[in-house]
Formats: sequence, C-alpha cells, structure tokens
Amino acid sequence: MMHLSRIDLNLFVVFDAIYAEGGVTRAAERLNLTQPAVSHALARLRETFGDPLFERQGRVLVPSPLARNIAGRVRQTLQAMEGLVNEGRAFDPVAAPRRFVIGMRDMLESVLLPPLAAQVAQEAPAVELTSALVLRRRMEAELAAGTIDAALDVFVPQAGAARRQLIARDEIVVAARRDHPDLRGGLDLATYLRLPHVLVTSRRHGMGMEDIELRRANQKRRIRVRSQHYFAACRIVERSDMLLTLTARSARLLARQAGIQLHPFPGGMPPFELYLYWDPRLEEDPAGRWLRDQILRALAA
Repeated sequence: MMHLSRIDLNLFVVFDAIYAEGGVTRAAERLNLTQPAVSHALARLRETFGDPLFERQGRVLVPSPLARNIAGRVRQTLQAMEGLVNEGRAFDPVAAPRRFVIGMRDMLESVLLPPLAAQVAQEAPAVELTSALVLRRRMEAELAAGTIDAALDVFVPQAGAARRQLIARDEIVVAARRDHPDLRGGLDLATYLRLPHVLVTSRRHGMGMEDIELRRANQKRRIRVRSQHYFAACRIVERSDMLLTLTARSARLLARQAGIQLHPFPGGMPPFELYLYWDPRLEEDPAGRWLRDQILRALAA
C-alpha cells in the first residue's frame, strides 16, 4: 500500500479534468496549464495506479474501467477538500478584490449587466465583472472547473450536476417595423407563419425554441436570416417585412432604440424561463452566495 504522503494530490485534479474534458488539450485549457504538463501528470497517474486510465479512441481519451470506477469518488473528494478550504472564509465585498465571470448570452447581457454593474460598482468597488458566452454543452464543465462563477440560461438538461434556480419568467412577443403593411389589424398566427423571420442563434443550422413549439402543433415558419445578435436582428426587422420573436423585456429595451412595434405571440407559446446555475461546491461559499444575490437584485430592478 502506497502512503498518501508520497502522492501529489494535484494529480487528482488533473485526473478529474481529463475525465470531464475527454482529452489532454482541453484539460490543460481548463486548468490553465501547458499540454506537456498535463501529459506528464497523466504519466505519473498511470504509474501510480498501474493502469492506463485513459486510452485514445480517435480524438477522444476514453476512460478505462478503473478510471470509471474511481471518477465519482475523486470528484466527491475534491469537492469536499474545496469545502474545507472555503469553510468559514469571509467575503467582504467592499474590500475584497475579486473577479467574477458570469456566463450569459447577447440579449440577457443588455438586460442584466447594466443594473448589475451599477449596483456592484456602488457596493463593491474592488469587484470586477466579466460577462462570457458559454456553450450550453460546456456549461456544467466550466462551472465545475471554476472558469465561470455562475451562468444564466434556459433549462439545460445536460447540466445535471449543477445547481439551478428558476429566477424569471417572461412572455414571448413579436417585433416588426412600425409601418408594416400586413400588421395594421394586428398579428394573427396565419400572418406570423406566412411572413419571413429573423432567427437569433449562434448555430448555423437547426431550429429556435419557438420553432420547436410550432412543430409540436404541426406548424412551421419561414426563416430567411440567421443572426448572432438581437441588435443586428432588430435593425434588419426595422428595414424589412421580416419578424423577430423574442422576450418581452428584451423587446422593450430594443424598442427604445429602433422603429419597431411589438405584438403578443399569436399562439400558445409558453413563457421564457430563465435559470441561474452554479456549481454545488459554491452552495455555501460566501462569495458565491453574494454574487447570486446581486444577480437576483439586478434582475428585479
């Protein structure tokens, strides 16, 4: 039996990262280490366990049976150790120099970040805020790695281990240019389906959330333009007969800057639900709790 004093516990941090990321390169990015350093740590782990732990299949490192068997316990142990380190640690938002990274998307940043930045600047002048775009499939891994402190998004089934809280519901509306010739009597579902649309998405292909709901009712709209940003999409709508579907809060913000009119969505579209996500290890962390409280306050402003 090997004594614990002879083992570098940082190797288990590397093991956890490789297991979560499926490769040395992405594990190195997550840990802010060089690729050779992670490869060297993996070699030491293999020597310690007398097992390959991860074997390459194509571009992915696939865990061995032993690695699968210990992965859950390694993660639990690392979380427990972080809890011990953070236990009782005070967080003074007035004096503590701290950088928080929040995962959020384009339009939510416009809605949330201004009031959040204003209240943090007043109450915690040493705190720095960073807004970052996080892919939904990567959100749980980034929370676990600590590269983001919290995330705001729709319900994400892949984020099973992350803590989440429903923090807002918003109605879905449709934006169109003010003098749209087809909407003088309002917007009905037949007109909505007939007119062309702008879809805001970071993906090159696939449907938006509203298209999924329409498909459930055996209906389909015509997407003419895919845009990455709501502001650009709103400018397109302002200069064409296309429609833009979005949340009411975002639409009201855009309407202040563009010549658009807003209509209720002409169908049974469920409200948009916004969730706040964080890693379980930050459940009782004073700094993590403070950040989540600030986000809730800013959203209610």
